[in-house]
Amino acid sequence: MTTAGDSAESSKTQLDFFQRAATKVRSKFPSAPGVYLFQDQAGRVIYIGKAKDLRARVVTYFLQAAAQDRRTAQLVREAYDVDFIEAESEVDALLMEARLIKDTQPKFNRELRDDKSFPYLQITTHEEFPRVEITREPRAGGVKLYGPFANVGSLRGALQVLQRVFKFRTCSLDIEADDDRWRWFRPCLLASIQQCTAPCNLRISKEEYRRDIKRLRMFLDGKRQSLLKEMRAEMSQAAADLRFEKAARLRDEVKMLESLRERGDLEKHEQPEVFYVDPKKGLSGLQKLFALDNQPRTIEGVDIAHLGGNETVASLVQFIDGLPFKPGYRRYRIREVDGVDDYASIREVISRRFKRLEEENAVFPDILLIDGGKGQLSQGLEAFKAAGIEPPLVLSLAKKEELIYGMHRPEPYRLSRHSYALRLLQYVRDESHRFAQHYHHLLRRKKMLDQ
Repeated sequence: MTTAGDSAESSKTQLDFFQRAATKVRSKFPSAPGVYLFQDQAGRVIYIGKAKDLRARVVTYFLQAAAQDRRTAQLVREAYDVDFIEAESEVDALLMEARLIKDTQPKFNRELRDDKSFPYLQITTHEEFPRVEITREPRAGGVKLYGPFANVGSLRGALQVLQRVFKFRTCSLDIEADDDRWRWFRPCLLASIQQCTAPCNLRISKEEYRRDIKRLRMFLDGKRQSLLKEMRAEMSQAAADLRFEKAARLRDEVKMLESLRERGDLEKHEQPEVFYVDPKKGLSGLQKLFALDNQPRTIEGVDIAHLGGNETVASLVQFIDGLPFKPGYRRYRIREVDGVDDYASIREVISRRFKRLEEENAVFPDILLIDGGKGQLSQGLEAFKAAGIEPPLVLSLAKKEELIYGMHRPEPYRLSRHSYALRLLQYVRDESHRFAQHYHHLLRRKKMLDQ
Protein backbone atom coordinates (compact mmCIF):
# COMPACT_ATOMS: atom_id res chain seq x y z
CA MET A 1 0.00 0.00 0.00
CA THR A 2 1.36 3.42 -1.03
CA THR A 3 1.15 6.09 1.66
CA ALA A 4 0.94 9.84 1.18
CA GLY A 5 4.53 10.06 2.45
CA ASP A 6 5.75 7.53 -0.11
CA SER A 7 3.98 9.42 -2.87
CA ALA A 8 5.50 12.73 -1.80
CA GLU A 9 8.98 11.19 -1.62
CA SER A 10 8.52 9.65 -5.10
CA SER A 11 7.44 13.00 -6.51
CA LYS A 12 10.44 14.74 -4.94
CA THR A 13 12.83 12.07 -6.34
CA GLN A 14 11.30 12.45 -9.78
CA LEU A 15 11.50 16.24 -9.62
CA ASP A 16 15.16 16.02 -8.58
CA PHE A 17 15.85 13.75 -11.56
CA PHE A 18 14.01 16.07 -13.94
CA GLN A 19 16.01 19.09 -12.78
CA ARG A 20 19.36 17.30 -12.70
CA ALA A 21 18.89 15.56 -16.06
CA ALA A 22 17.50 18.64 -17.82
CA THR A 23 20.54 20.65 -16.71
CA LYS A 24 22.88 17.89 -17.93
CA VAL A 25 21.14 17.64 -21.31
CA ARG A 26 21.24 21.40 -21.93
CA SER A 27 24.91 21.70 -20.95
CA LYS A 28 26.45 18.49 -22.28
CA PHE A 29 24.24 16.95 -24.97
CA PRO A 30 25.12 18.08 -28.54
CA SER A 31 22.63 19.23 -31.18
CA ALA A 32 23.74 16.31 -33.34
CA PRO A 33 22.59 12.79 -34.29
CA GLY A 34 23.12 9.95 -31.85
CA VAL A 35 21.54 7.60 -29.34
CA TYR A 36 20.50 8.32 -25.78
CA LEU A 37 20.42 5.83 -22.90
CA PHE A 38 18.23 6.07 -19.80
CA GLN A 39 19.59 4.28 -16.72
CA ASP A 40 18.01 3.32 -13.41
CA GLN A 41 19.51 3.92 -9.95
CA ALA A 42 21.54 0.68 -10.21
CA GLY A 43 23.16 1.88 -13.45
CA ARG A 44 21.20 -0.53 -15.68
CA VAL A 45 20.21 0.75 -19.13
CA ILE A 46 16.40 0.69 -19.21
CA TYR A 47 15.71 2.47 -22.51
CA ILE A 48 17.63 3.33 -25.70
CA GLY A 49 16.42 5.76 -28.35
CA LYS A 50 17.88 7.58 -31.36
CA ALA A 51 17.63 11.22 -32.31
CA LYS A 52 18.48 13.52 -35.17
CA ASP A 53 19.16 16.25 -32.56
CA LEU A 54 20.06 14.71 -29.20
CA ARG A 55 19.61 17.84 -27.10
CA ALA A 56 16.24 18.79 -28.60
CA ARG A 57 14.88 15.24 -28.37
CA VAL A 58 15.98 14.24 -24.88
CA VAL A 59 14.92 17.47 -23.20
CA THR A 60 11.30 16.62 -24.12
CA TYR A 61 11.40 13.78 -21.57
CA PHE A 62 11.67 16.36 -18.79
CA LEU A 63 8.49 18.20 -19.60
CA GLN A 64 5.34 17.63 -17.55
CA ALA A 65 3.73 15.96 -20.59
CA ALA A 66 6.25 13.11 -20.47
CA ALA A 67 5.33 12.29 -16.87
CA GLN A 68 1.65 12.11 -17.84
CA ASP A 69 1.94 10.27 -21.15
CA ARG A 70 1.25 6.55 -20.63
CA ARG A 71 4.06 5.65 -23.05
CA THR A 72 6.75 7.47 -21.05
CA ALA A 73 5.34 7.96 -17.54
CA GLN A 74 6.78 4.74 -16.07
CA LEU A 75 10.10 5.24 -17.86
CA VAL A 76 10.72 8.70 -16.38
CA ARG A 77 9.60 7.46 -12.94
CA GLU A 78 12.25 4.73 -12.95
CA ALA A 79 15.02 6.73 -14.67
CA TYR A 80 17.88 8.05 -12.54
CA ASP A 81 20.35 9.22 -15.19
CA VAL A 82 20.63 9.70 -18.95
CA ASP A 83 23.67 9.51 -21.22
CA PHE A 84 24.37 9.68 -24.95
CA ILE A 85 26.62 8.40 -27.73
CA GLU A 86 27.08 10.78 -30.65
CA ALA A 87 26.85 9.39 -34.19
CA GLU A 88 28.25 10.72 -37.46
CA SER A 89 24.85 10.82 -39.18
CA GLU A 90 21.19 10.03 -38.68
CA VAL A 91 21.74 6.75 -40.53
CA ASP A 92 24.59 5.83 -38.16
CA ALA A 93 22.33 6.65 -35.20
CA LEU A 94 19.59 4.35 -36.51
CA LEU A 95 22.03 1.45 -36.95
CA MET A 96 23.69 2.11 -33.57
CA GLU A 97 20.31 2.10 -31.83
CA ALA A 98 19.44 -1.31 -33.33
CA ARG A 99 22.80 -2.83 -32.35
CA LEU A 100 22.64 -1.53 -28.76
CA ILE A 101 19.05 -2.66 -28.23
CA LYS A 102 19.93 -6.13 -29.54
CA ASP A 103 22.98 -6.36 -27.27
CA THR A 104 21.53 -4.93 -24.03
CA GLN A 105 17.78 -5.72 -24.30
CA PRO A 106 16.64 -2.70 -22.24
CA LYS A 107 13.47 -3.17 -20.22
CA PHE A 108 11.39 -0.42 -21.82
CA ASN A 109 12.43 -1.19 -25.37
CA ARG A 110 10.87 -4.62 -24.89
CA GLU A 111 7.76 -3.38 -23.11
CA LEU A 112 7.00 -0.60 -25.61
CA ARG A 113 6.66 -3.06 -28.50
CA ASP A 114 3.21 -3.61 -29.98
CA ASP A 115 1.81 -6.85 -31.36
CA LYS A 116 3.48 -6.43 -34.74
CA SER A 117 6.89 -7.97 -35.32
CA PHE A 118 9.63 -5.41 -35.76
CA PRO A 119 11.24 -4.81 -39.18
CA TYR A 120 14.67 -6.21 -40.07
CA LEU A 121 17.13 -5.39 -42.81
CA GLN A 122 17.84 -8.63 -44.65
CA ILE A 123 20.69 -9.35 -47.09
CA THR A 124 20.50 -12.61 -49.01
CA THR A 125 23.74 -14.57 -48.99
CA HIS A 126 22.88 -17.56 -51.19
CA GLU A 127 22.38 -15.60 -54.43
CA GLU A 128 25.01 -14.67 -57.01
CA PHE A 129 23.80 -11.06 -56.81
CA PRO A 130 22.54 -10.64 -53.21
CA ARG A 131 19.48 -8.47 -52.67
CA VAL A 132 18.80 -6.09 -49.79
CA GLU A 133 15.27 -5.90 -48.41
CA ILE A 134 13.15 -4.92 -45.42
CA THR A 135 11.11 -7.71 -43.87
CA ARG A 136 9.02 -8.44 -40.79
CA GLU A 137 9.37 -12.19 -41.40
CA PRO A 138 13.10 -12.90 -41.75
CA ARG A 139 14.22 -16.14 -43.33
CA ALA A 140 15.68 -18.90 -41.20
CA GLY A 141 18.80 -19.30 -43.36
CA GLY A 142 20.67 -17.96 -46.35
CA VAL A 143 20.51 -14.37 -45.11
CA LYS A 144 22.40 -11.86 -42.97
CA LEU A 145 20.03 -9.96 -40.66
CA TYR A 146 20.33 -6.51 -39.10
CA GLY A 147 17.88 -5.31 -36.48
CA PRO A 148 15.24 -5.39 -35.26
CA PHE A 149 14.56 -1.69 -35.87
CA ALA A 150 12.04 0.38 -33.96
CA ASN A 151 10.70 2.42 -36.87
CA VAL A 152 10.11 1.04 -40.38
CA GLY A 153 9.83 4.54 -41.88
CA SER A 154 13.30 5.49 -40.67
CA LEU A 155 14.64 2.14 -41.87
CA ARG A 156 13.24 2.74 -45.37
CA GLY A 157 14.85 6.18 -45.38
CA ALA A 158 18.21 4.75 -44.33
CA LEU A 159 17.98 2.02 -46.98
CA GLN A 160 17.42 4.58 -49.71
CA VAL A 161 20.27 6.79 -48.47
CA LEU A 162 22.62 3.79 -48.38
CA GLN A 163 21.48 2.69 -51.84
CA ARG A 164 22.83 5.95 -53.26
CA VAL A 165 26.25 5.03 -51.86
CA PHE A 166 26.49 1.26 -52.38
CA LYS A 167 24.04 0.93 -55.34
CA PHE A 168 22.70 -2.50 -54.34
CA ARG A 169 19.53 -4.03 -55.74
CA THR A 170 16.28 -4.23 -53.79
CA CYS A 171 14.23 -6.16 -56.38
CA SER A 172 13.25 -9.84 -56.13
CA LEU A 173 14.63 -10.96 -59.51
CA ASP A 174 16.42 -14.32 -59.64
CA ILE A 175 19.49 -13.23 -61.62
CA GLU A 176 22.03 -15.78 -62.83
CA ALA A 177 25.44 -14.50 -63.93
CA ASP A 178 25.92 -17.23 -66.56
CA ASP A 179 22.52 -16.63 -68.21
CA ASP A 180 23.46 -14.26 -71.03
CA ARG A 181 19.81 -13.40 -71.73
CA TRP A 182 19.92 -10.96 -68.81
CA ARG A 183 22.08 -8.70 -71.01
CA TRP A 184 18.88 -7.86 -72.90
CA PHE A 185 16.79 -7.17 -69.84
CA ARG A 186 15.75 -3.55 -69.29
CA PRO A 187 16.80 -2.27 -65.84
CA CYS A 188 14.38 -0.24 -63.73
CA LEU A 189 14.61 3.51 -63.10
CA LEU A 190 17.05 3.08 -60.18
CA ALA A 191 19.82 2.23 -62.65
CA SER A 192 19.15 5.42 -64.62
CA ILE A 193 19.42 7.60 -61.50
CA GLN A 194 22.61 5.87 -60.33
CA GLN A 195 21.09 4.09 -57.33
CA CYS A 196 21.68 0.55 -58.62
CA THR A 197 24.50 -0.99 -60.67
CA ALA A 198 21.92 -3.03 -62.66
CA PRO A 199 23.06 -6.62 -62.19
CA CYS A 200 19.76 -7.50 -63.93
CA ASN A 201 21.43 -6.26 -67.14
CA LEU A 202 24.79 -7.82 -66.18
CA ARG A 203 26.35 -4.35 -66.15
CA ILE A 204 28.44 -5.39 -63.16
CA SER A 205 30.28 -8.64 -62.55
CA LYS A 206 29.27 -11.02 -59.79
CA GLU A 207 32.60 -10.42 -58.04
CA GLU A 208 32.34 -6.61 -58.16
CA TYR A 209 28.75 -6.64 -56.97
CA ARG A 210 29.53 -8.92 -54.03
CA ARG A 211 32.41 -6.60 -53.13
CA ASP A 212 29.90 -3.75 -52.90
CA ILE A 213 27.69 -5.87 -50.64
CA LYS A 214 30.73 -6.64 -48.45
CA ARG A 215 31.29 -2.88 -48.08
CA LEU A 216 27.66 -2.35 -47.17
CA ARG A 217 27.90 -5.04 -44.50
CA MET A 218 31.03 -3.43 -43.04
CA PHE A 219 29.14 -0.15 -42.76
CA LEU A 220 26.12 -1.83 -41.17
CA ASP A 221 28.45 -3.54 -38.68
CA GLY A 222 29.72 -0.14 -37.55
CA LYS A 223 33.12 -0.41 -39.28
CA ARG A 224 32.85 2.88 -41.15
CA GLN A 225 36.40 4.10 -40.61
CA SER A 226 37.89 0.71 -41.51
CA LEU A 227 35.75 0.70 -44.63
CA LEU A 228 36.88 4.17 -45.68
CA LYS A 229 40.52 3.19 -45.13
CA GLU A 230 40.07 0.06 -47.24
CA MET A 231 38.30 1.94 -50.03
CA ARG A 232 40.95 4.68 -50.16
CA ALA A 233 43.69 2.04 -50.44
CA GLU A 234 41.79 0.26 -53.21
CA MET A 235 41.27 3.60 -55.00
CA SER A 236 45.01 4.38 -54.89
CA GLN A 237 45.85 0.91 -56.21
CA ALA A 238 43.34 1.25 -59.05
CA ALA A 239 44.87 4.60 -60.04
CA ALA A 240 48.38 3.13 -59.92
CA ASP A 241 47.20 0.28 -62.19
CA LEU A 242 45.74 2.91 -64.60
CA ARG A 243 42.23 1.63 -63.93
CA PHE A 244 40.90 5.16 -63.81
CA GLU A 245 37.20 4.33 -64.17
CA LYS A 246 37.32 2.11 -61.09
CA ALA A 247 39.35 4.70 -59.19
CA ALA A 248 36.83 7.43 -60.02
CA ARG A 249 33.93 5.28 -58.87
CA LEU A 250 35.65 4.53 -55.55
CA ARG A 251 36.47 8.22 -55.13
CA ASP A 252 32.79 9.13 -55.55
CA GLU A 253 31.70 6.44 -53.08
CA VAL A 254 34.23 7.63 -50.50
CA LYS A 255 32.94 11.20 -50.87
CA MET A 256 29.35 10.06 -50.40
CA LEU A 257 30.25 8.08 -47.29
CA GLU A 258 32.16 11.03 -45.85
CA SER A 259 29.23 13.38 -46.50
CA LEU A 260 26.55 11.01 -45.25
CA ARG A 261 25.57 13.55 -42.58
CA GLU A 262 24.31 15.87 -45.33
CA ARG A 263 22.62 13.21 -47.46
CA GLY A 264 19.02 13.86 -46.47
CA ASP A 265 16.51 13.70 -43.66
CA LEU A 266 15.29 10.14 -43.07
CA GLU A 267 11.77 11.38 -42.50
CA LYS A 268 11.78 13.24 -45.81
CA HIS A 269 13.63 10.81 -48.04
CA GLU A 270 12.60 10.90 -51.66
CA GLN A 271 12.94 8.25 -54.29
CA PRO A 272 10.92 7.83 -57.48
CA GLU A 273 8.29 5.12 -57.46
CA VAL A 274 9.86 2.14 -59.21
CA PHE A 275 7.91 -0.72 -60.71
CA TYR A 276 10.46 -3.27 -61.87
CA VAL A 277 9.55 -6.24 -64.05
CA ASP A 278 9.79 -9.63 -62.36
CA PRO A 279 9.65 -12.22 -65.17
CA LYS A 280 8.63 -15.19 -63.01
CA LYS A 281 5.91 -13.32 -61.16
CA GLY A 282 4.72 -11.78 -64.42
CA LEU A 283 4.35 -15.17 -66.12
CA SER A 284 2.65 -16.62 -63.06
CA GLY A 285 0.24 -13.68 -63.05
CA LEU A 286 -0.59 -14.19 -66.74
CA GLN A 287 -1.28 -17.88 -66.16
CA LYS A 288 -3.68 -17.04 -63.36
CA LEU A 289 -5.35 -14.12 -65.17
CA PHE A 290 -6.12 -16.12 -68.32
CA ALA A 291 -6.69 -19.48 -66.57
CA LEU A 292 -3.98 -21.21 -68.62
CA ASP A 293 -3.21 -24.89 -68.02
CA ASN A 294 0.52 -24.19 -67.99
CA GLN A 295 2.65 -21.16 -67.27
CA PRO A 296 3.44 -19.41 -70.57
CA ARG A 297 7.06 -19.50 -71.70
CA THR A 298 7.13 -17.61 -75.01
CA ILE A 299 5.55 -14.21 -75.69
CA GLU A 300 5.80 -12.38 -79.02
CA GLY A 301 4.95 -8.72 -79.48
CA VAL A 302 4.01 -6.90 -82.69
CA ASP A 303 4.09 -3.17 -83.45
CA ILE A 304 3.70 -0.98 -86.55
CA ALA A 305 5.66 2.17 -87.49
CA HIS A 306 5.47 4.51 -90.48
CA LEU A 307 8.24 5.99 -92.62
CA GLY A 308 7.51 9.36 -94.15
CA GLY A 309 3.78 8.78 -94.14
CA ASN A 310 3.86 6.33 -97.06
CA GLU A 311 6.05 3.41 -96.05
CA THR A 312 5.14 1.08 -93.20
CA VAL A 313 7.38 -1.23 -91.19
CA ALA A 314 6.62 -3.76 -88.47
CA SER A 315 8.55 -5.32 -85.64
CA LEU A 316 8.20 -8.63 -83.87
CA VAL A 317 10.00 -9.21 -80.57
CA GLN A 318 10.28 -12.49 -78.72
CA PHE A 319 10.48 -13.06 -74.95
CA ILE A 320 11.35 -16.45 -73.50
CA ASP A 321 10.68 -17.07 -69.79
CA GLY A 322 9.94 -13.38 -69.40
CA LEU A 323 13.27 -12.16 -70.84
CA PRO A 324 13.98 -10.65 -74.28
CA PHE A 325 15.41 -13.16 -76.77
CA LYS A 326 17.14 -11.05 -79.43
CA PRO A 327 17.80 -13.90 -81.93
CA GLY A 328 14.01 -14.23 -82.14
CA TYR A 329 13.44 -10.58 -83.16
CA ARG A 330 12.13 -9.95 -86.69
CA ARG A 331 11.63 -6.87 -88.91
CA TYR A 332 9.08 -6.58 -91.70
CA ARG A 333 8.60 -4.12 -94.54
CA ILE A 334 4.88 -4.07 -95.27
CA ARG A 335 4.49 -4.99 -98.95
CA GLU A 336 0.78 -5.46 -99.60
CA VAL A 337 -0.64 -2.25 -98.10
CA ASP A 338 -0.80 1.12 -99.84
CA GLY A 339 -0.42 4.21 -97.68
CA VAL A 340 -1.03 4.24 -93.94
CA ASP A 341 -3.35 1.46 -92.75
CA ASP A 342 -2.43 0.02 -89.37
CA TYR A 343 -5.19 -2.59 -89.43
CA ALA A 344 -4.17 -3.98 -92.82
CA SER A 345 -0.50 -3.89 -91.78
CA ILE A 346 -1.27 -5.92 -88.64
CA ARG A 347 -3.15 -8.50 -90.74
CA GLU A 348 -0.20 -8.78 -93.13
CA VAL A 349 2.57 -9.18 -90.57
CA ILE A 350 0.64 -11.72 -88.47
CA SER A 351 -0.34 -13.70 -91.57
CA ARG A 352 3.27 -13.79 -92.83
CA ARG A 353 4.66 -14.72 -89.41
CA PHE A 354 2.31 -17.56 -88.58
CA LYS A 355 2.04 -19.02 -92.09
CA ARG A 356 5.81 -19.42 -92.00
CA LEU A 357 5.77 -21.01 -88.55
CA GLU A 358 3.10 -23.45 -89.74
CA GLU A 359 5.02 -24.30 -92.93
CA GLU A 360 8.16 -24.98 -90.90
CA ASN A 361 6.17 -26.96 -88.34
CA ALA A 362 7.60 -24.61 -85.69
CA VAL A 363 6.17 -24.05 -82.24
CA PHE A 364 3.80 -21.09 -81.86
CA PRO A 365 4.32 -18.60 -79.03
CA ASP A 366 2.11 -19.08 -75.99
CA ILE A 367 0.98 -15.43 -76.20
CA LEU A 368 0.88 -12.95 -79.07
CA LEU A 369 0.64 -9.33 -77.92
CA ILE A 370 -0.40 -6.59 -80.36
CA ASP A 371 0.31 -2.95 -79.59
CA GLY A 372 -3.09 -1.26 -79.67
CA GLY A 373 -6.68 -1.58 -78.56
CA LYS A 374 -9.76 -3.59 -79.40
CA GLY A 375 -9.58 -2.77 -83.12
CA GLN A 376 -6.00 -4.01 -83.46
CA LEU A 377 -6.93 -7.21 -81.61
CA SER A 378 -9.86 -7.93 -83.94
CA GLN A 379 -7.63 -7.41 -87.00
CA GLY A 380 -5.07 -9.81 -85.62
CA LEU A 381 -7.72 -12.47 -85.04
CA GLU A 382 -9.07 -11.84 -88.54
CA ALA A 383 -5.62 -12.66 -89.97
CA PHE A 384 -5.66 -16.07 -88.25
CA LYS A 385 -9.19 -16.75 -89.48
CA ALA A 386 -8.38 -15.82 -93.08
CA ALA A 387 -5.29 -18.06 -93.02
CA GLY A 388 -7.19 -20.95 -91.44
CA ILE A 389 -4.72 -21.09 -88.53
CA GLU A 390 -5.71 -21.77 -84.93
CA PRO A 391 -4.34 -18.80 -82.95
CA PRO A 392 -2.48 -18.91 -79.64
CA LEU A 393 -3.67 -16.59 -76.85
CA VAL A 394 -3.89 -13.21 -78.62
CA LEU A 395 -3.97 -9.99 -76.61
CA SER A 396 -3.66 -6.28 -77.26
CA LEU A 397 -2.50 -3.59 -74.86
CA ALA A 398 -3.75 -0.01 -75.26
CA LYS A 399 -1.25 2.70 -74.30
CA LYS A 400 -3.29 5.48 -72.67
CA GLU A 401 -5.26 3.55 -70.08
CA GLU A 402 -3.12 0.37 -70.17
CA LEU A 403 -6.18 -1.83 -70.79
CA ILE A 404 -5.66 -5.44 -71.86
CA TYR A 405 -8.04 -6.77 -74.52
CA GLY A 406 -8.33 -10.53 -74.83
CA MET A 407 -9.95 -13.13 -77.06
CA HIS A 408 -13.59 -14.09 -76.49
CA ARG A 409 -14.12 -11.25 -74.03
CA PRO A 410 -15.96 -8.00 -74.87
CA GLU A 411 -14.67 -6.04 -71.86
CA PRO A 412 -10.99 -5.27 -71.26
CA TYR A 413 -8.99 -6.40 -68.26
CA ARG A 414 -8.20 -3.54 -65.87
CA LEU A 415 -5.19 -4.51 -63.78
CA SER A 416 -3.54 -2.62 -60.97
CA ARG A 417 -0.47 -0.68 -62.01
CA HIS A 418 1.36 -2.81 -59.42
CA SER A 419 0.40 -6.02 -61.29
CA TYR A 420 3.42 -8.08 -62.34
CA ALA A 421 1.40 -9.48 -65.25
CA LEU A 422 0.67 -5.98 -66.56
CA ARG A 423 4.28 -4.88 -66.13
CA LEU A 424 5.54 -7.83 -68.16
CA LEU A 425 3.08 -7.12 -70.99
CA GLN A 426 4.08 -3.44 -70.91
CA TYR A 427 7.71 -4.50 -71.20
CA VAL A 428 6.94 -6.62 -74.29
CA ARG A 429 4.79 -3.86 -75.81
CA ASP A 430 7.40 -1.14 -75.19
CA GLU A 431 10.20 -3.32 -76.56
CA SER A 432 8.26 -4.04 -79.77
CA HIS A 433 7.61 -0.30 -80.14
CA ARG A 434 11.30 0.53 -79.57
CA PHE A 435 12.38 -2.10 -82.12
CA ALA A 436 9.86 -0.87 -84.71
CA GLN A 437 11.03 2.72 -84.28
CA HIS A 438 14.64 1.60 -84.58
CA TYR A 439 13.87 -0.08 -87.91
CA HIS A 440 11.98 3.05 -88.96
CA HIS A 441 15.05 5.22 -88.26
CA LEU A 442 17.40 2.81 -90.06
CA LEU A 443 15.26 2.94 -93.19
CA ARG A 444 14.90 6.71 -93.02
CA ARG A 445 18.67 7.10 -92.69
CA LYS A 446 19.24 4.74 -95.63
CA LYS A 447 16.72 6.69 -97.70
CA MET A 448 18.51 9.97 -96.94
CA LEU A 449 21.92 8.47 -97.82
CA ASP A 450 20.57 7.08 -101.11
CA GLN A 451 19.36 10.51 -102.28
